[in-house]
Formats: sequence, structure tokens, C-alpha cells
Amino acid sequence: MTTPNDSRSRTDRLAADEIELRRQIDRVVEGLRAKDLEALRQLYTTDVVSFDVEPPLQHVGIAAKLENWAKVFLVFASVIYEVRDPAFTVGDDVAFGHAFARLRGTLKNGVVASGMWVRVTYGMRKIDGAWLIAHDQVSVPLDIATGKGVVDLEP
Repeated sequence: MTTPNDSRSRTDRLAADEIELRRQIDRVVEGLRAKDLEALRQLYTTDVVSFDVEPPLQHVGIAAKLENWAKVFLVFASVIYEVRDPAFTVGDDVAFGHAFARLRGTLKNGVVASGMWVRVTYGMRKIDGAWLIAHDQVSVPLDIATGKGVVDLEP
């Protein structure tokens, strides 16, 4: 039987977990701005599955995920990564969330890239008390008539 105190403690724990999930996404932002692959490595499960905007259809494992970020760092002299409107649904050891994100900055050739807003979905797992990203998916809306991505939308 659940007592009111049990409900409150579970509610408090889930609220604390949501705060930690948001901090984890903040750490992704910080890691990208610092172009720090080792810091990013700590934020994902070793078997992360990523559905990114570039081929192939899926990138499996931490090495593949970090390779994608390393490609970004080869092109950008400075990185600005924004996450807007994150929302999470939290369970005991799994959570999912969604947000809008934009990668922009100064390219190595000096051009300032304003980036595009994308939709991002997160699947998170709590492992040894830490929330890690086990899945992420990034997408752009599709204009069905032309078959092209719509990259000029803003949240």
C-alpha cells in the first residue's frame, strides 16, 4: 500500500530526475561549445543509437556518435549549440524528451553559419544513478510536394 509520504517522495525524486536530465542536456551544450569529445563521451551510453540528419540511417555505438561530433568540429572554428523548449517524461530508470536544437557558429573559413532549427528526441536511461543518452533522433520537417527538407522554420 502506498502512503502519502511514499507518493511525495516518488514525486520529489522524479522532479529531481527531471532537473538532472535538463542538466545532462546542458552538459551536451557545454561539451559541444568546448569541442570536447571526452566530455561528450560521458553523456551517452556505450551502445547509443543515433538517428542523425546525415547518412546512414543510424549511427550505433559511442564511437559512431562521437565521430559525428568530430565531423562538426572539423568544419567549425567555434560552435554554438542551442536547445530550446526541452520537455521530459520521467520514469524510474528510463525517460524520454524532446526539444528544438540549432547548431551554428563560425566555420573554419571565417563564414558565420546561422544554422537551422531541428527537432530532437532523446531516450535516456539511468545507469548506476546517472542519466545517459541511449538514443537521440534529429529531424527536419519535410515538404512532401518537393521531397525537400524545410530548414527555415523557427520555434
